[in-house]
Amino acid sequence: MVTRSFLVLSIFFSLISMAEDYELVSIEGLYEQQVGQIVLPALYKKLGIDITITAMPGNRAMMEAVSGRKDGEIMRIWSYGTEYPDMVRIPTPYYQLETMAFFQEGDDIHVTSIKDLANYSVLKVRGVKHTNNITAGLMNVYDYDDTESMLRALSSHGNKVALTHTQDGLFSINKFNFKGIQRIAKPLATFPLYHYVHKKNFHLVERLDRVIISMKQSGELDKLIQSAEKQVFENNGI
Repeated sequence: MVTRSFLVLSIFFSLISMAEDYELVSIEGLYEQQVGQIVLPALYKKLGIDITITAMPGNRAMMEAVSGRKDGEIMRIWSYGTEYPDMVRIPTPYYQLETMAFFQEGDDIHVTSIKDLANYSVLKVRGVKHTNNITAGLMNVYDYDDTESMLRALSSHGNKVALTHTQDGLFSINKFNFKGIQRIAKPLATFPLYHYVHKKNFHLVERLDRVIISMKQSGELDKLIQSAEKQVFENNGI
């Protein structure tokens, strides 16, 4: 009886996978999101599901996912699911990011903790949750459309720091050949990154979580991430 029930459920979920196309969104331009655009389709492939991913500005990506017009977001931090309860978090993270402060060499910048940010003008990319959260309540915060424009503003000197994921900053410095931009000694925070689906796709949660756990345990996920990170640099001519 148990075997027959399991067979029925397997057939049911297989039919769901065959019948639906899943359209996800990502935040355009960010390094970690480009990595996710490579990694996540491979996770879905384990379930026999193909997905499409559309890159958008951060706020627009959130609105498309939360409204249900898209099926989910490829990666966000934990607090995203708390702020937007219509989005369901896959319980196991599959990547992570660091919130790093960058500054122009020669500027008198001393940042060792989040509270030190209050002493400077803070630059960040619009719609990115980890930098939104860290800068909440600060007065001199300036949003930019992407990492390139943010770092370009930073390079003009002044009492300024720019916040982004460590690898995103280093990636953009290399891609756009910025000179003299440094980072502080240690990241201000580290966040696991989770895949989110809209509540209408709740049936995917347990299945995707099993895939992530299995790939972590086997080491396959680490190898896939390393390959994706390398591919992102190569795709951008770095």
